[in-house]
Amino acid sequence: MRAATSIFLYDGDKRFFGEGPCRLLNGIEKTGSLRAAAMDMNMSYSKALHIIANAEKVLGFSLTEKSIGGKNGGGSVLTPKAKEFLEKFEAYREACYEANSRLYNEFFSDKR
Repeated sequence: MRAATSIFLYDGDKRFFGEGPCRLLNGIEKTGSLRAAAMDMNMSYSKALHIIANAEKVLGFSLTEKSIGGKNGGGSVLTPKAKEFLEKFEAYREACYEANSRLYNEFFSDKR
Protein backbone atom coordinates (compact mmCIF):
# COMPACT_ATOMS: atom_id res chain seq x y z
CA MET A 1 0.00 0.00 0.00
CA ARG A 2 1.13 3.55 -0.63
CA ALA A 3 1.56 5.65 2.50
CA ALA A 4 -0.62 8.53 1.35
CA THR A 5 -3.67 6.33 0.88
CA SER A 6 -3.10 3.65 3.50
CA ILE A 7 -6.34 2.84 5.21
CA PHE A 8 -6.62 -0.73 6.29
CA LEU A 9 -8.84 -2.85 8.46
CA TYR A 10 -7.63 -5.42 10.93
CA ASP A 11 -9.25 -7.77 13.43
CA GLY A 12 -12.92 -7.32 12.68
CA ASP A 13 -14.20 -3.85 13.50
CA LYS A 14 -10.91 -2.40 14.70
CA ARG A 15 -9.81 0.24 12.20
CA PHE A 16 -6.28 1.50 11.71
CA PHE A 17 -5.06 4.37 9.57
CA GLY A 18 -1.75 4.58 7.83
CA GLU A 19 0.59 7.50 8.27
CA GLY A 20 -0.43 9.33 5.08
CA PRO A 21 -4.08 10.02 5.86
CA CYS A 22 -3.17 11.24 9.35
CA ARG A 23 -0.51 13.53 7.88
CA LEU A 24 -3.25 14.96 5.67
CA LEU A 25 -5.52 15.50 8.68
CA ASN A 26 -2.67 17.20 10.55
CA GLY A 27 -2.12 19.41 7.51
CA ILE A 28 -5.77 20.42 7.46
CA GLU A 29 -5.55 21.27 11.15
CA LYS A 30 -2.40 23.34 10.56
CA THR A 31 -3.49 25.23 7.44
CA GLY A 32 -7.28 25.33 7.73
CA SER A 33 -7.51 24.09 4.15
CA LEU A 34 -7.66 20.69 2.50
CA ARG A 35 -6.23 22.23 -0.67
CA ALA A 36 -3.24 23.74 1.20
CA ALA A 37 -2.64 20.50 3.11
CA ALA A 38 -2.61 18.58 -0.19
CA MET A 39 -0.19 21.08 -1.75
CA ASP A 40 2.13 20.79 1.28
CA MET A 41 2.21 17.02 0.69
CA ASN A 42 2.75 17.42 -3.09
CA MET A 43 -0.60 15.75 -3.64
CA SER A 44 -3.39 16.77 -5.99
CA TYR A 45 -6.51 18.24 -4.45
CA SER A 46 -8.65 15.52 -6.03
CA LYS A 47 -6.44 12.83 -4.46
CA ALA A 48 -6.82 14.50 -1.06
CA LEU A 49 -10.60 14.64 -1.50
CA HIS A 50 -10.58 10.93 -2.35
CA ILE A 51 -8.53 10.08 0.75
CA ILE A 52 -10.90 12.03 3.01
CA ALA A 53 -14.01 10.52 1.40
CA ASN A 54 -12.59 7.00 1.69
CA ALA A 55 -11.57 7.56 5.31
CA GLU A 56 -15.02 8.88 6.21
CA LYS A 57 -16.60 5.82 4.62
CA VAL A 58 -14.32 3.42 6.51
CA LEU A 59 -14.62 5.19 9.86
CA GLY A 60 -18.30 5.99 9.59
CA PHE A 61 -18.09 9.67 10.54
CA SER A 62 -17.21 13.02 8.98
CA LEU A 63 -13.62 14.20 9.27
CA THR A 64 -13.94 17.77 7.99
CA GLU A 65 -16.36 20.64 7.89
CA LYS A 66 -16.28 23.56 5.49
CA SER A 67 -15.14 26.90 6.84
CA ILE A 68 -14.62 30.33 5.39
CA GLY A 69 -11.10 31.25 4.36
CA GLY A 70 -8.07 29.14 5.11
CA LYS A 71 -4.71 29.30 3.42
CA ASN A 72 -5.21 29.30 -0.37
CA GLY A 73 -8.99 29.27 0.03
CA GLY A 74 -11.19 26.20 0.36
CA GLY A 75 -11.26 26.36 4.15
CA SER A 76 -11.72 23.15 6.13
CA VAL A 77 -11.66 22.32 9.82
CA LEU A 78 -11.55 18.94 11.49
CA THR A 79 -14.67 17.70 13.22
CA PRO A 80 -14.43 16.96 16.95
CA LYS A 81 -14.46 13.21 16.17
CA ALA A 82 -11.61 13.65 13.69
CA LYS A 83 -9.56 15.54 16.29
CA GLU A 84 -10.21 12.78 18.82
CA PHE A 85 -9.23 10.12 16.28
CA LEU A 86 -6.05 12.00 15.38
CA GLU A 87 -5.05 12.30 19.05
CA LYS A 88 -5.57 8.56 19.49
CA PHE A 89 -3.56 7.80 16.36
CA GLU A 90 -0.66 9.93 17.55
CA ALA A 91 -0.71 8.17 20.95
CA TYR A 92 -0.82 4.81 19.12
CA ARG A 93 2.11 5.79 16.90
CA GLU A 94 4.17 6.89 19.90
CA ALA A 95 3.38 3.63 21.75
CA CYS A 96 4.46 1.64 18.68
CA TYR A 97 7.72 3.57 18.47
CA GLU A 98 8.46 2.95 22.15
CA ALA A 99 7.57 -0.75 21.91
CA ASN A 100 9.70 -1.18 18.78
CA SER A 101 12.64 0.56 20.44
CA ARG A 102 12.40 -1.73 23.48
CA LEU A 103 12.17 -4.82 21.30
CA TYR A 104 15.09 -3.72 19.13
CA ASN A 105 17.24 -3.11 22.20
CA GLU A 106 16.21 -6.47 23.65
CA PHE A 107 17.08 -8.43 20.51
CA PHE A 108 20.14 -6.49 19.44
CA SER A 109 21.66 -5.32 22.72
CA ASP A 110 24.91 -7.11 21.86
CA LYS A 111 25.25 -5.13 18.59
CA ARG A 112 26.10 -1.81 20.26
